[in-house]
Amino acid sequence: MQSELLVLFFVLGLILSGGAIVFSYFIMPHSFNATKVEAYECGIPSKNNSWSQFNVGYYLFALIYLVFDVEIVFIFPWGEVLKEVGKPALVEILIFFFVLALGLAYAWKKKALKWE
Repeated sequence: MQSELLVLFFVLGLILSGGAIVFSYFIMPHSFNATKVEAYECGIPSKNNSWSQFNVGYYLFALIYLVFDVEIVFIFPWGEVLKEVGKPALVEILIFFFVLALGLAYAWKKKALKWE
């Protein structure tokens, strides 16, 4: 019974998502010209094509920022329940900070934090 229900949900999901894509194709405007396919960034005309390469260091810097930004999502709830949970929560957050410190040390060693 559960496997049939799972298959039904899967097929229903495919039909609904595929139907939404097909429906949006039929209702979207279909006027194409050279200006619409041109790369556009903040009102500044582009100097070259949009497939130009960037230094991978920028992506590493952004990913490291995201890791430490997501860390805050875990620290705030921990701070709220610290008095209720007690020492086990303190030990767990210290382990969490240790793992983050290892990641920061690794990024520092690989010079991923240099903005050049």
